[in-house]
Amino acid sequence: MKFVKMQGAGNDYVYVDCFNQTVNDPVTVAQRVSDRHFNGVRCVAKYVYDHGIAVKSCLTVETQSGVLTLELFTDGNDRVDQVRVDMGQPRLCRDEIPMLGDGQSQALNIPLEVEDRTFIVSCLSMGNPHCVVFVDDVDSFPVHYWGPLIENHPQFPRRINVEFVQVISTTEVRQRTWERGAGETLACGTGASAVTVAAFLAGHTQRIITNHLVGGDLQMEYHESGALYMTGPAVEVFSGELPESKL
Repeated sequence: MKFVKMQGAGNDYVYVDCFNQTVNDPVTVAQRVSDRHFNGVRCVAKYVYDHGIAVKSCLTVETQSGVLTLELFTDGNDRVDQVRVDMGQPRLCRDEIPMLGDGQSQALNIPLEVEDRTFIVSCLSMGNPHCVVFVDDVDSFPVHYWGPLIENHPQFPRRINVEFVQVISTTEVRQRTWERGAGETLACGTGASAVTVAAFLAGHTQRIITNHLVGGDLQMEYHESGALYMTGPAVEVFSGELPESKL
């Protein structure tokens, strides 16, 4: 099985060309080969363009969160190095997150009691649920302690992704991400989108910001129309081939 390993803002992925080869039982293969949480739509765009599967600089990709539109930016060798993704619009009502309480109400800048501490949080959905928590110093914050407690809080019947965010200025934030079922990850595109919305609505930032994640930077735009755009890197690390005996 031929494959390519890629990374975007520190999160790495394995891509397999199923146009030109057959992979029997891809679910089992994925579980054996990978132990990662997958969120690599920018790398999908780079893969299909750089490998000649797609030839246009604008693509649509169907995901579990909906159909996304991607704009590709290439270097001097016509290889994709940055991808701008239309992340869609945030969903702010509790029943769309989902979250307990009045289903049509919003959960922005509300108190959330966790053990003996009260956090002020903003919760929303980007096709998956997010809880944004602003902290003074994100580097020293005990993400591995509070992350799972908030993820599994009774307020969130399907659990929730948690973003811990430090505001640097009106145009910059720093983010650490606790993803449900995966723990702390180096980057999360939907999480960065949720942070962009929450920070703007709380009056912390402008509509266009740089989000510094552990794995790298993402450029975020939150338009007055409600549309969200994310621009970030997509990098091919290496390619290889796995023998049948390893699948």
